[in-house]
Amino acid sequence: MGRTRVAVMAGCRTPFARAGTHFAGLSAIELGQHAVRELLARVQLPPEDVDHLVFGTVVHDPRAPNMAREVGLATLPASVPAVTVSRACASSNQAVADAANLIETGGADIVVAGGAESLSRIPILVSDRLSGALVKASRARSLGARLRAFRKVRPRDLAPVPPAIAEPSTGETMGEAAERMAKENGISREDQDCWALESHQKAHAGTEDGRLTDEIAPVYLPPKYQTTVTQDNGTRPDTSLEALGALRPVFDRRFGSVTAGNSSPLTDGASAVLLASPERARSLGLEPLGYVRSFAFAALDPGKQLLQGPAYAAPLALDRAGIGMAEIDLLEMHEAFSAQVLSNLRAWDSDDFCKGELGRAGRVGHPDPEKINVMGGSIALGHPFGATGGRLTITLLNELRRRDRQFGLVTVCAAGGLGFAMVLERA
Repeated sequence: MGRTRVAVMAGCRTPFARAGTHFAGLSAIELGQHAVRELLARVQLPPEDVDHLVFGTVVHDPRAPNMAREVGLATLPASVPAVTVSRACASSNQAVADAANLIETGGADIVVAGGAESLSRIPILVSDRLSGALVKASRARSLGARLRAFRKVRPRDLAPVPPAIAEPSTGETMGEAAERMAKENGISREDQDCWALESHQKAHAGTEDGRLTDEIAPVYLPPKYQTTVTQDNGTRPDTSLEALGALRPVFDRRFGSVTAGNSSPLTDGASAVLLASPERARSLGLEPLGYVRSFAFAALDPGKQLLQGPAYAAPLALDRAGIGMAEIDLLEMHEAFSAQVLSNLRAWDSDDFCKGELGRAGRVGHPDPEKINVMGGSIALGHPFGATGGRLTITLLNELRRRDRQFGLVTVCAAGGLGFAMVLERA
């Protein structure tokens, strides 16, 4: 990076809760506000020292199209600019990358980045005919005109349009894409379930020994604030290969291998990360956790390997960092599905893929699985779309410090055939 190294000072997140559970009564904005307040409190940074807020989300609230501004107005001075970014599951990674760019180019010295998602409170659409009638009625000047606006509306038009996580270009859902990737890449059901089991086991260990809970800001639930949520509620320490193996495939019930057990659940939560120029950090007496060494985005045809974006993005980020995969001490991969993780690992380890798709001399390789998602991943911890990238960033830097290691890599797949990768270096 050019002008200056960008320091990652600190980060935290709310617990990640399965949709419809603990945070069903909280909006993404409220969750984001909680994460930002806790972040500033942890580093004892006055809100007026923040130059900019960048926040990511995927399912936008039409009543608050710039969610970041609403988060900022409740946590920072009104004079602090705020922008909402959206890159599907890599939205808070986009926020961190944008924050790094702002600092590197001199546009800011201290930036709060992160993201939030409430999948308990997804806006529900209505049919086009009902929508048109409602708009027409809102403009009518008399009761009769308002009633006439609904003349063509039929009972079937009153049914809500259910939300779907599908590609507009192909109509394929992420789960269907993961199923297809498992088949095309030869990823077995057993391997998928083994990966999911280890995710739960590692997440449980990280919760029990306090490593994961250290990064979590407890949430006191309104309206009485007598119930406190202190940890993620998706981890299943009592699961087993037998239990996972008994689950039926979801997307191809006859020949499939992708199940609810080897997929990430719909989740509510928020994360926040503090970035700064090293000079500004020193002037405030703050010690960085690490530095952004490089990052990269990549894209591929959504009709092909939809969730294979990290296989393309990571080599670019490594090149920009001036290191190879062999120098990566820890890897944090977003686990949308076990099939997606294993497909990307197999691609990096394939001479054919790396030569044919990446134009390289041979395979990129990947770290030993024991160095990947060492405290579990999204399958166990959950996946609030707009918040996961912040979690990955701070989890990785905290663990690099604990283990006294130098380089870490974050990767995320995202809808639209997108991929993200960031190389982080411990301070």
